[in-house]
Amino acid sequence: MKIHFDQAADALYIILVEADVLESEEVQPGVVFDFDAESRVVAIEILRASQRVPNANLKQIEIEVA
Repeated sequence: MKIHFDQAADALYIILVEADVLESEEVQPGVVFDFDAESRVVAIEILRASQRVPNANLKQIEIEVA
């Protein structure tokens, strides 16, 4: 899994699996899922990320594994 925050674009991109993206679908305004050839979600893009999570420090991301 990779997480990238583009501060200039204010976009958060979460790559779940390294795979070719066959199509993308905006599931909510500003939230885009990328799908592979088997219709699996392989990435998520969140636009206007700082507005959606106003108090979050998007430069510091913590991952918790249970």
